[in-house]
Amino acid sequence: MRAARLIKMVLLLQSRPVMTAAELAAELEVSERTVTRDAQALSEAGVPVYADRGRAGGYRLVGGYRTRLTGLARHEAEALFLSGLPSALREMGLDEAASAARLKVSAALLPSLRDASRSAAGRFHLDAPGWFHEPTAPDMLPAVAEAVWDDRPARVRYRRGTGHEVERELFPYGLVLKAGVWYLCARAGEDFRVYRVDRFTAVAVSKTRFVRDEDFDLPRFWEERAAQFARSILRTEVTVRLSEAGARRLPYAVDRAAAEEALAAAAGPDGDGRLTVTLAVESEDVAYGQLLGLGPELEVLAPAPLRERFAGAAERLRDLYR
Repeated sequence: MRAARLIKMVLLLQSRPVMTAAELAAELEVSERTVTRDAQALSEAGVPVYADRGRAGGYRLVGGYRTRLTGLARHEAEALFLSGLPSALREMGLDEAASAARLKVSAALLPSLRDASRSAAGRFHLDAPGWFHEPTAPDMLPAVAEAVWDDRPARVRYRRGTGHEVERELFPYGLVLKAGVWYLCARAGEDFRVYRVDRFTAVAVSKTRFVRDEDFDLPRFWEERAAQFARSILRTEVTVRLSEAGARRLPYAVDRAAAEEALAAAAGPDGDGRLTVTLAVESEDVAYGQLLGLGPELEVLAPAPLRERFAGAAERLRDLYR
């Protein structure tokens, strides 16, 4: 543990001209007294760590000292490619590996380029979860991530949507973070399937490895399955009449692909400037919740029960605002 800390201290000093004891203590998560002891140990080992005294002082490396301990370990290199997803790294237990990888890269750069990581981080940030939802990391995510990284089969218990639990042996191929929800893409038997990680109640990772199918393309697989899923849940059709503003807002209220398809298939506007479209939706209940937000910019024509629900909602709103 101390050896790793000493290496990290050298890399920190190599990547910056000078660091105070307080800054080093914060980076290394130790006390300033421990920093002093570690600096003394490095000096005794032949690493030229020099301490400048005074208010503007700190620790620095003398004489352009360069360590050769900058080679990336495999897990550090893999984590580096995810460094734009800090929350995802934390949830998978890879934040320390990514931190070490970034530090090694910084230490290996020329002095004129060492601010590159800070410059990029200050300009680009990816926030994956959706608005108004507090993301929570699934309990089984670190174990699932371990199986994915190391190509290890896993014996799992999975809770279906009905609440019934089943046991499966899976060959994990990839993880996907979609709008704050983690999904596992895995081979079960001969088929590739998608599982919500928050529905795993137990994960036992094997000590053996499996041979991946090199033809498996995670982005392409996810895109195809996501499109299939989106189409599969749109089992009902509703007919609506939209104002110009309603037509503009429709793709933001319902499934975008379904809305764009419906608008493209619509005939021209009627005498009142309104479009009549037939829209694929998940169910009448879902359509009611989604379309009600368009207010007077939308009129439901069919099916009749849904039109009656909108008429009832309109009457209640009229009574409230009378």
